Amino acid sequence: MDKILVLNSGSSSLKFQVLQMPDENVLASGLIDKIGLPGSGITYKNVRESFSYQEEIESHYAALLKVSELLMDTENGAISTPDEILGIGHRVVHGGSHFKDVAVVSAEIKNQIRELFSMAPLHNPANLVGIEVAETVFPNSAQIAVFDTAFHQTIPEKAYRYAIPNSLFKEEGIRLYGFHGTSHQYVSARASEYLNNKEAKMVVLHLGNGCSATAVKSGKSVDHSMGFGPLNGLVMGTRSGDIDPSVLLYLLEKGYSAADIHKLLNKESGMLGLSGYSDLREIVSQFEKGNKDCGLSLEINAYRIKKYIGAYAAAMNGLDAIVFTAGVGENSPLVRRMACEGLEFFGINIDLSRNEKGEFEIQSEDSKVKILVIPTNEELAIARQTYAKIKA
Repeated sequence: MDKILVLNSGSSSLKFQVLQMPDENVLASGLIDKIGLPGSGITYKNVRESFSYQEEIESHYAALLKVSELLMDTENGAISTPDEILGIGHRVVHGGSHFKDVAVVSAEIKNQIRELFSMAPLHNPANLVGIEVAETVFPNSAQIAVFDTAFHQTIPEKAYRYAIPNSLFKEEGIRLYGFHGTSHQYVSARASEYLNNKEAKMVVLHLGNGCSATAVKSGKSVDHSMGFGPLNGLVMGTRSGDIDPSVLLYLLEKGYSAADIHKLLNKESGMLGLSGYSDLREIVSQFEKGNKDCGLSLEINAYRIKKYIGAYAAAMNGLDAIVFTAGVGENSPLVRRMACEGLEFFGINIDLSRNEKGEFEIQSEDSKVKILVIPTNEELAIARQTYAKIKA
C-alpha cells in the first residue's frame, strides 16, 4: 500500500490528510485554522485518537512545519520517516490558462504558479510555500499540483469572456477562470450519482471563508461566480465579492493605491467589513444578541446567493438540484434557510425541520427542486488525482 499526503492551503487555514492508497483509508488528518490571526487552532486525528489545542501560528510556513512535526511524532504520527510518503498532492488555487490537468511539480511549474500570485493573492503564495516546504521535508516524495481552475475549463467562451478589448484577452489572458474546482467537481459528481441523473442541472454552493457558486450541467461546469481571480461573486469572510468597478476608480481618484485597494477588497471586506466579524459562528452569535450589523451582513450574504441561483437556473434553462457544501454550507442551517427562502417561484421549498437536523435532503415534499447537503472532500479528490498521476 502507498501513502499519499494531501496539503490543502486555504487563505487562513491548512487542511492535511495522509491516505493509504488505493483503498483510500485515512491514516491521519488535521486542520490548522486562523493562520496569522488571533486564536489559531490545531486539530489532529489519527487511527488511535484525536485532540485539539490552541497555538499561535503566524504563517503558512509555520503551519506546514507543524504538520510535519505532527505526522512524524513518535506517539501520534502516521509515518516514521519522510520516505514513507509516495507523493504529496498540493491544492493550487490558480492555474491560469497553463493547466487543464494535474502536473508534476518542477522549477517551471513553480515559476508559473508564482506568476499567478497577483490573480490569487490570498492562496497561490500559500500554495507555493506548501510545495517548497514539502520539497525540503519530503525530498524523495513526488510533488503533484492539483489546480482549482481545471474543472472550469469546460465553461463556454460566452460565459468566460469579459466585454473588454480582445487584446486584453489574447495578450494578457484576462477572462473568467473559476475556483474551488476540486470541491465543485467532487460534490457535483456525488449529487449526480445520488440523483441517478447524469444530465442533472444543479447549482453547487461552496460556502466557507471563501464562497463560490457553480452552474453544473451534465457533470460539467458551465458558469461560475468567481472570475479572473477568487475575489468576485458571493460575499465571503473577508472578500467583497461582486462590486461595481466604478468604486475602484473612485478610490483611485481619492488617493488609494493599488495595494490599498488590494488589501481593502481581499482582507477587510466581505462579512468582516459589514459586521466586524469574519467567522460565521461569531456573526450568528452576535446576531442572536441583537447586533444589527451582523443581521444585515447575513441578509446581504443570502441575497447574493439567491441572485446567483436565479441567474444560473436561467442560464441552464432549468434546475434539478441545489447543493450546499463546505464549512458554512454543511453546518449552518441559518444560512441555508435564508438562501432558499423566497425562491418558491422556482419550485424551491426548504423543509425547516430537515434543515435544522442537517439531513442529506432538506427540501419539502412539494419542492420541485432537490436541496442537498453534501460534505465536500477535496482531500480525497486530490489524493485520487495525485495517486493516478504518479502511477501513470
